Amino acid sequence: MARILVVDDDLGMRDLLEIMLTQEGYEVACCGKPDKALQRVGKERFDLVITDLRMPKMDGIEFLKQVKEIEPETQVILITAFASGDTALSAMKEGAYDYIEKNFDIDELKRIVHEALEMKGVKRQEAQFIKGLADDVPFSGMIGNSREMLKLYSTIKKVSATPTNVLILGESGTGKELVAKAIHEHSPRKDMPFVVINCGGIPENLLESEFFGYMKGSFTGAFTDKAGLFESANNGTIFLDEIGELPSLLQVKLLRVVQEKTFRRIGGTLDIKVNVRIISATNQNLEEKVKGGSFREDLYYRLNVIPIRLPPLRERREDIPVLTRYFIEKYSREFAKDIKTISSYALELLMDYPFPGNVRELENIIERSVALESTNIILPENLFIDREQVKNDRPPPDDIPDAGIQLNEELARIERRLIEMALNKTKGSKTRAAELLHVTFDSLRYRIEKLGIQNVDGE
Repeated sequence: MARILVVDDDLGMRDLLEIMLTQEGYEVACCGKPDKALQRVGKERFDLVITDLRMPKMDGIEFLKQVKEIEPETQVILITAFASGDTALSAMKEGAYDYIEKNFDIDELKRIVHEALEMKGVKRQEAQFIKGLADDVPFSGMIGNSREMLKLYSTIKKVSATPTNVLILGESGTGKELVAKAIHEHSPRKDMPFVVINCGGIPENLLESEFFGYMKGSFTGAFTDKAGLFESANNGTIFLDEIGELPSLLQVKLLRVVQEKTFRRIGGTLDIKVNVRIISATNQNLEEKVKGGSFREDLYYRLNVIPIRLPPLRERREDIPVLTRYFIEKYSREFAKDIKTISSYALELLMDYPFPGNVRELENIIERSVALESTNIILPENLFIDREQVKNDRPPPDDIPDAGIQLNEELARIERRLIEMALNKTKGSKTRAAELLHVTFDSLRYRIEKLGIQNVDGE
């Protein structure tokens, strides 16, 4: 039974809502004061709160904010006699499910309450599903348990059950082929072939024969019949990487395969029928290519039935530590080294680096660092990254998250930033920088070495 809390300083409105909602089968509690209502929200479980907008001591928007802070999953509906577009927008921004006027229609309110409770159930199930996925990491070779990655794993599981074509969008190095393979491995076709074609890595004059094969004698050098990759992928999945590089002639022929599931080998006269799921990927803006006329619009819509966007590494920085540990273990085994971890200062550099090459770049950085490191810990001086791109001006967190923070790392980041500011101000003079920071010269020099601050030559 859903539990609803009604908050209104008007006794008549409270009684009306209590009677109406109880008749609908809900368990209803009422409160006339927002501060008392917040105490109840903190102690009891409520699926929905219905609150007046204008109440003494605290308005409905502020009350809404505090409810969401206490229990983010609780749905909130605002009721007011003073409706305005600005207030409605403010309410929605703060997470209100809906906003209605006091002269509401009873049936309309019943509908809104029902939909709000349904939405809460969907969100709860999604949260539980995503939480369950967190225990299944790594997922098909993908590393990361950030919310963005958990949502991606959830999408992969949903998409895998269908035969629909998928277009994977993402920057270079984000793992598009891993996602394509994961979709295949979780699909009913998992025991059938998974065939990869790099549309930008094969010369245009050879691409058609790679796609569709050829018949003996169809061109110089065709000494025997050869099946193409689409035939090889029959009943399985074909992954067309860098689809934006596909030449116009091949776009026309690919469209026929997508639409009719048939093609002909070069020099052939018979139609070959295939049952292939097509997953495509690109780091380009295909919509812009369609507008510019370099990519067929009809093919684009055939391939882009379900789009999946991969987040760049800079949008899921919380995955950098777990990825770093994974690559350290991987290359320590490969190079027969005994490297256990990475220094907190080196990790901080990675956390503040933008990673234009995404996960692939991080892997290359760690591989090189493991290869060159002579101790059992990766130090800042063995991280080969462009220090000018490292951003050390992240503000301190406004709040401590439930997962906590790394205090030493936060303090080191702030310390590094202040030392770099002082050195910039003094044009590299460590003596004058030490004076600005009210520390001794030896203390500053020690901190510079400890934090791995480079390009500091002045005394």
